Amino acid sequence: MQQVKPPSGRDTSYEAARLRSFFMTDKFKDECGVVAVHGHPEASTLAYLGLYALQHRGQESAGIASSDYGRLHNIKAMGLVSDIFTEEVLAKLPGSLAIGHTRYSTTGDSALLNAQPIRVECNKGAIALAHNGNLVNANHLRRQLEQNGSIFQTTSDTEVVVHLIAQSKEQTLPDAICDALRQIEGAFSLVLMTRDRIFATRDPYGFRPLSMGILPKADRSSAVIFASESCAFDLINARFERDVKPGELVVVGNEGVQSLFYAPARKSASCIFEHVYFSRPDSLIFGRPVQESREALGRELAREAPVNVDLVVPVPDSGVTAAIGFSNESGIPFSFGLIRNHYVGRTFIEPEQRVRDFGVRLKLNPVRHLLQGKRVVLIDDSIVRGTTSRKIVRMVRDAGATEVHMRISGPPTISPCFYGVDTPSKKGLIAANKSIEEIRDYIGADSLAYLSLEGLKRACAEGEKTTYCTACYTGHYPTEWVDLEDIEPAPVPVE
Repeated sequence: MQQVKPPSGRDTSYEAARLRSFFMTDKFKDECGVVAVHGHPEASTLAYLGLYALQHRGQESAGIASSDYGRLHNIKAMGLVSDIFTEEVLAKLPGSLAIGHTRYSTTGDSALLNAQPIRVECNKGAIALAHNGNLVNANHLRRQLEQNGSIFQTTSDTEVVVHLIAQSKEQTLPDAICDALRQIEGAFSLVLMTRDRIFATRDPYGFRPLSMGILPKADRSSAVIFASESCAFDLINARFERDVKPGELVVVGNEGVQSLFYAPARKSASCIFEHVYFSRPDSLIFGRPVQESREALGRELAREAPVNVDLVVPVPDSGVTAAIGFSNESGIPFSFGLIRNHYVGRTFIEPEQRVRDFGVRLKLNPVRHLLQGKRVVLIDDSIVRGTTSRKIVRMVRDAGATEVHMRISGPPTISPCFYGVDTPSKKGLIAANKSIEEIRDYIGADSLAYLSLEGLKRACAEGEKTTYCTACYTGHYPTEWVDLEDIEPAPVPVE
């Protein structure tokens, strides 16, 4: 496995990443993105492009493993996809098979040792694996495996899967993978690669998305592509074929595509926050366009919580699409009254003399001539700790708005996620500890309203093609295994 140092001058340390997050956002953190390619001479380049489209799902580390049918090559590093994979680096990843991963850590340290894909040589041969999700029984399985002699090289829950495959008594690799998958619990969309095959699978609940696409080649044959979101297919001109089904293992080899079911699908619990926030609006997730869901969220919100104002202003970028729906439904003009700086560097220098709300001002700036003397409703997808919302409300008031109202295109977030989303503990979630009126008072808004759970489900077409996990809004978890230990939340910025 090769390790690539990011270009000089780029600070990709764990502390710097957390510091940027501390200053600049109060959002649930994106999880991970995976991609896989079988049967294309430029497999690693296609994997790179797929990861580039999935960069929003994780910005801490990225990696690509490839196979030339002789050996597995693996390169991973801390940092962004575009920083790591230059032409020279991609040239070191030959072969017509590749898998890739871009990571935000939800379990395990943010360090190179936990970057994926994980590559091993075991009694089942050479295997590379990349994972999006979180295994809720990983600690239990890890203790059992260590008691049986397994030696772990990382702190990531993903490595548990590798050891389970290696220890399986099944004779064939597909059977060993199925055996391992039946032992893990929680959220997982996985891609695996051997010297000559690609495997793709989802957990029986279908928590996380994973789609399959087809890329026609010049010789009239086709490459098979897998990706966390369909927007990755658009970039490489692949055609969306279908979603990998919950409980399914898709095996792609020179003999073609084979579908196995290692477990019966359970009542689906697809993460509704993929539609609320995580996925790109141009993706098709769980059989539904994300853009369509988000505009519907805004329309539902306008019907449930009308407000008499002059302007609908989104909190960019998370509130933009819902704000369009809110504006269309209410007839209130839409305006980009807050402008996001998309070029905030990977490092920044904070002024010696403290500037009030520095972190938010680094990322957002009000358009004063639009806001001056106006009654404004701000649209966002969530309030986590409330610290950023408080600063944004204050910023809009300071820009001259006479009234500042806030509308949230989802219900109050009252419970942490255990299925691959980095969330604070219950102690760190403002809605778990304060009433809506107390939250309104804390953030300084003239009024505050959230979308109802029923409105959220209607907007995301609950029941038409899927049912959703809404545990972050209800505290009702679909799986039996959940670690309910309530750890102390990360410190919040001083006001």
